[in-house]
Amino acid sequence: MRFELLVFDWDGTVFDSTGSITRALQAACRELELPEPSDARARHVIGLELSLALRHAVPDLPDERLPSLVDSYRRHYLAVDRDIHLFAGIPELLETLCASGFLLAVATGKSRQGLERAFASSGLGRHFSGSRCADECFSKPHPQMLEELMSEFAVPNARTLMIGDTTHDMLMAVNAGVAGLAVTYGAHTRAELAQVNTLACVDNVEQLALWLKRNT
Repeated sequence: MRFELLVFDWDGTVFDSTGSITRALQAACRELELPEPSDARARHVIGLELSLALRHAVPDLPDERLPSLVDSYRRHYLAVDRDIHLFAGIPELLETLCASGFLLAVATGKSRQGLERAFASSGLGRHFSGSRCADECFSKPHPQMLEELMSEFAVPNARTLMIGDTTHDMLMAVNAGVAGLAVTYGAHTRAELAQVNTLACVDNVEQLALWLKRNT
């Protein structure tokens, strides 16, 4: 096995949630009569810690209005959270990887509460030996999430692979000295992902499974 520890991003990689996140962010801005970010700008900040993401999405946001925007976003997102689904093929892929002896982990821009809710609703929590969230570590692309996971499982960076759908994920991998595999079916486009040093870009879960079978 070339890799031992496979670290997955969640939103846009495992969970088909990028559209819901984008719409919730835009709805929160409309509710508070703030400038509404374009789809592209809203999608670009997915994966960052929430407060940081909102500051990037609404660059002129006054500091005193940030808590209200955070609260509004969370309400809009939670209103549709139960209707968000896994990407087709993800449960089978994770089952196969676990059976093959890989250690699986999650590094996500979600809060711990949000990830635990997603684990419970999806039933996938049992597949992951560890996880790090944005309210426990520095936000991506800081390498802390990956560094802590590698330390927890005593796996060196040469044996670790980061799998994600954003440049934030891939830059985190670069900063941690870890290989990155990009998926193009989430928040960031292939053109954006191609600007970062990755092993490959795959366009769907079927291609992801095939790449992992051939290269890990």
